[in-house]
Amino acid sequence: MTSRIALRAAAMFDGATAARDPLVVVEDGRIVSVDAGTRVAPPADAQLVDLPGATLLPGLVDTHVHLGFDAGLDPVATLAERDPDEVLDAMAAAAAAQLSAGVTTVRDLGDRDYLTLALRERGGLLPTIVAAGPPITSPGGHCHFLGAATSGADGVRAAVREHAERGVDVVKVMASGGQMTPGTNWDATQFPPEVLRALVDEAHAHGLPVTAHAHAVDAIRDALAAGADGLEHATFVTADGPRLDEKLLAGVVRRRVAVGLTVGLEMVPGLEPPPDIRRHLPAILGVAAAICGSGALVVAGTDAGIAPPKPHGVLPRGLVQLTELGMTPLQALTAGTSVAATVCGLGERKGRVAPGYDADLLAVAGDPVTDTTALLRPLQVFAGGRAVVPVAA
Repeated sequence: MTSRIALRAAAMFDGATAARDPLVVVEDGRIVSVDAGTRVAPPADAQLVDLPGATLLPGLVDTHVHLGFDAGLDPVATLAERDPDEVLDAMAAAAAAQLSAGVTTVRDLGDRDYLTLALRERGGLLPTIVAAGPPITSPGGHCHFLGAATSGADGVRAAVREHAERGVDVVKVMASGGQMTPGTNWDATQFPPEVLRALVDEAHAHGLPVTAHAHAVDAIRDALAAGADGLEHATFVTADGPRLDEKLLAGVVRRRVAVGLTVGLEMVPGLEPPPDIRRHLPAILGVAAAICGSGALVVAGTDAGIAPPKPHGVLPRGLVQLTELGMTPLQALTAGTSVAATVCGLGERKGRVAPGYDADLLAVAGDPVTDTTALLRPLQVFAGGRAVVPVAA
């Protein structure tokens, strides 16, 4: 059988712009040519995959997942009960669910024992994985149970060095508390500013970007001052609930710090969000909408795995939610493809349908450029030129 594949569809979003009647030729896992609007014939030696009525786009990029969490009612306890081989098997299943939904690249921002790196080494048909390893946190701090709790400038520098030696791609730091860890407060910081600066300096010295879990306004301010490259959640929480600090947001926009908005929910009947989230949800959504309209560098991070409404593969719903927060469909699609790939350090080979790029491709029923819910109807997924089976219904 030929190693060359030609994909023809009704429309295409190439990671930046929309076009009609595309023909995309793939060979050895890479895109070798892209034609649009001309109805050119496929190469004689290529296997034609005809996708009438479909739109072809880059595989989606989720900038914030936790493959080690199973999206159950108590993912922390489940993870703690599993031995490493069981965790790896569960992570492989989570990765397969991501692929089936059209998510061909994930950035895992918190695992146990660097098992995401072990999963990557296992091989097989997986999404491309950008790995942070265990998130660096304070003693007793948010996600301390994942094993990278430390304190002081010397402590965080040593933790970063260990992460670098292990081969991570990004450093995740818990700059504020979070909802999954009793005893922590999402409106409070976890490291003094000078310690956060030491962590970022050490990471940058090793060529590693830093993204900061930052719900609290003070955590956002400290992470920005420390030189962090990204902010996760960015809910601007104060002791009185989420309150947007427009001056601080302007600094985030000016510095082009990536903001990973937490979007994407698959509602589970009878299951309510945590009380703090439920009480403050209108204000959280208001802050997110303001960020979307501010010109900030926004990407979609689902936090997949942390709860039943956050199953692996929920990113298409997250991109739909970005349009509900004020983005145009084109902006949301860009946030979930080319922009997200760039934020993950993969912008030169992921997130575009263009010659030389990896053949990570998604075909959906309908046109997501006019209706992002088309993303919920995947027809075909390719990861590195390999067809993903089964495809989500």
